[in-house]
Amino acid sequence: MTRMLQLVPSRRSFLSLIPEMDLFDRFFNDFSLPSLFDEDRVLVPAFDISETEKEYVISGEIPGIDAEDLDVTLLDGQLTIKGEKKQETEEKDENYHRVERHYGSFERSFRIPENVKTDELEATYKDGILRLTLPKAEVSQVKKIEVKEKKAGRRVKTKKA
Repeated sequence: MTRMLQLVPSRRSFLSLIPEMDLFDRFFNDFSLPSLFDEDRVLVPAFDISETEKEYVISGEIPGIDAEDLDVTLLDGQLTIKGEKKQETEEKDENYHRVERHYGSFERSFRIPENVKTDELEATYKDGILRLTLPKAEVSQVKKIEVKEKKAGRRVKTKKA
């Protein structure tokens, strides 16, 4: 009889499992629609990075931002993309006046490889898509340097008078 009691969980341990079993509530509490903004109203665009034989390409969807509100810089091998979204909508009617403002900023940085031709970077922005093209430099070849043996020569000492 003692063995049977050990197999049946106590009431306390069974009740402790109930929060884990409530998947329906957890699903809807954890579920959220994707947004370009995080909880602090900071714009968080996603970027894709791809590589071809001749270049690296960084592209990101940044809808609603004008090209002049984007800032792309390169310093010490770190590519930084900054932007700010400023949008205001005003609607007037006889019975109401509504103004909506949406603001947000972002900053993303990427460490770029050493084999990029930094003087040939190109950034284009069209239909809410920022595309950065980073051309690759020629791959450095290992150059063998011959080590020459230096033969010891005789030194002749002279006496000073």
